[in-house]
Amino acid sequence: MQRRKFLSQSAIGLVGIPAIVQAANPQQVFQPFSAGKTTILFQGDSITDAGRKKDHYYANDAYGMGLGYVHQIVTTLLGKHPTKNLRCYNRGISGNKVFQLANRWEEDCLQIQPDILSIMIGVNDFWHTLDWGYKGTVEVYEKDLRALLDRTKKELPNIKLIIAEPFVLRGTAIVEEKWYPAFAAYQKAAKSIATDYKAAFIPLQSIFDKALEVAPVSYWCPDGVHPSLAGAHLMAEAWLAALEV
Repeated sequence: MQRRKFLSQSAIGLVGIPAIVQAANPQQVFQPFSAGKTTILFQGDSITDAGRKKDHYYANDAYGMGLGYVHQIVTTLLGKHPTKNLRCYNRGISGNKVFQLANRWEEDCLQIQPDILSIMIGVNDFWHTLDWGYKGTVEVYEKDLRALLDRTKKELPNIKLIIAEPFVLRGTAIVEEKWYPAFAAYQKAAKSIATDYKAAFIPLQSIFDKALEVAPVSYWCPDGVHPSLAGAHLMAEAWLAALEV
């Protein structure tokens, strides 16, 4: 009886995760698909990259989507919406920080001319100050990301933006107490930017924190930074729920 009760409560917790996303920023949900075709671009670091093959750069190429949340989102979108003429691209690169996105932005964003741009960036902007000698600060992160979005909106004024919150999970070899409270400032900056640029915001930290009530960190994100297959599924569900697709 106790086991059945636990499983029932666990299921309720997971069902509630999309609702957390909706409640976090309901006014920012937008009509995702345009008439004709819709081009969706995913940008970020290793979490977005997820081992994609860089020479498979055409739209909707399975090898070019990587093995993470982007692949799961794209397969769902293409399977559910065969008449929408969706063109999806993944241009995440492992290790990137915001300034490195900017350095490749012409080729890896503006030339693609996305209708929807989804960005998840920020973990390395902080992590690399701890272990790689990077001298950036949260002020640099916010300034660089705002400049990148300003540049993007100048070139593509009708673009729809999605900001996925950078997240980490405690209790792993990588994520130690020295991450806090400094990393939280990067998350706060990402949310502030999403609000100011009228972007859909994916509150991944609270979603993963909720998921930890159901299964341990080793299940969702074993090293605290890079999600497992289950964690990638959680991210994809959150992304899709935020856009109601």
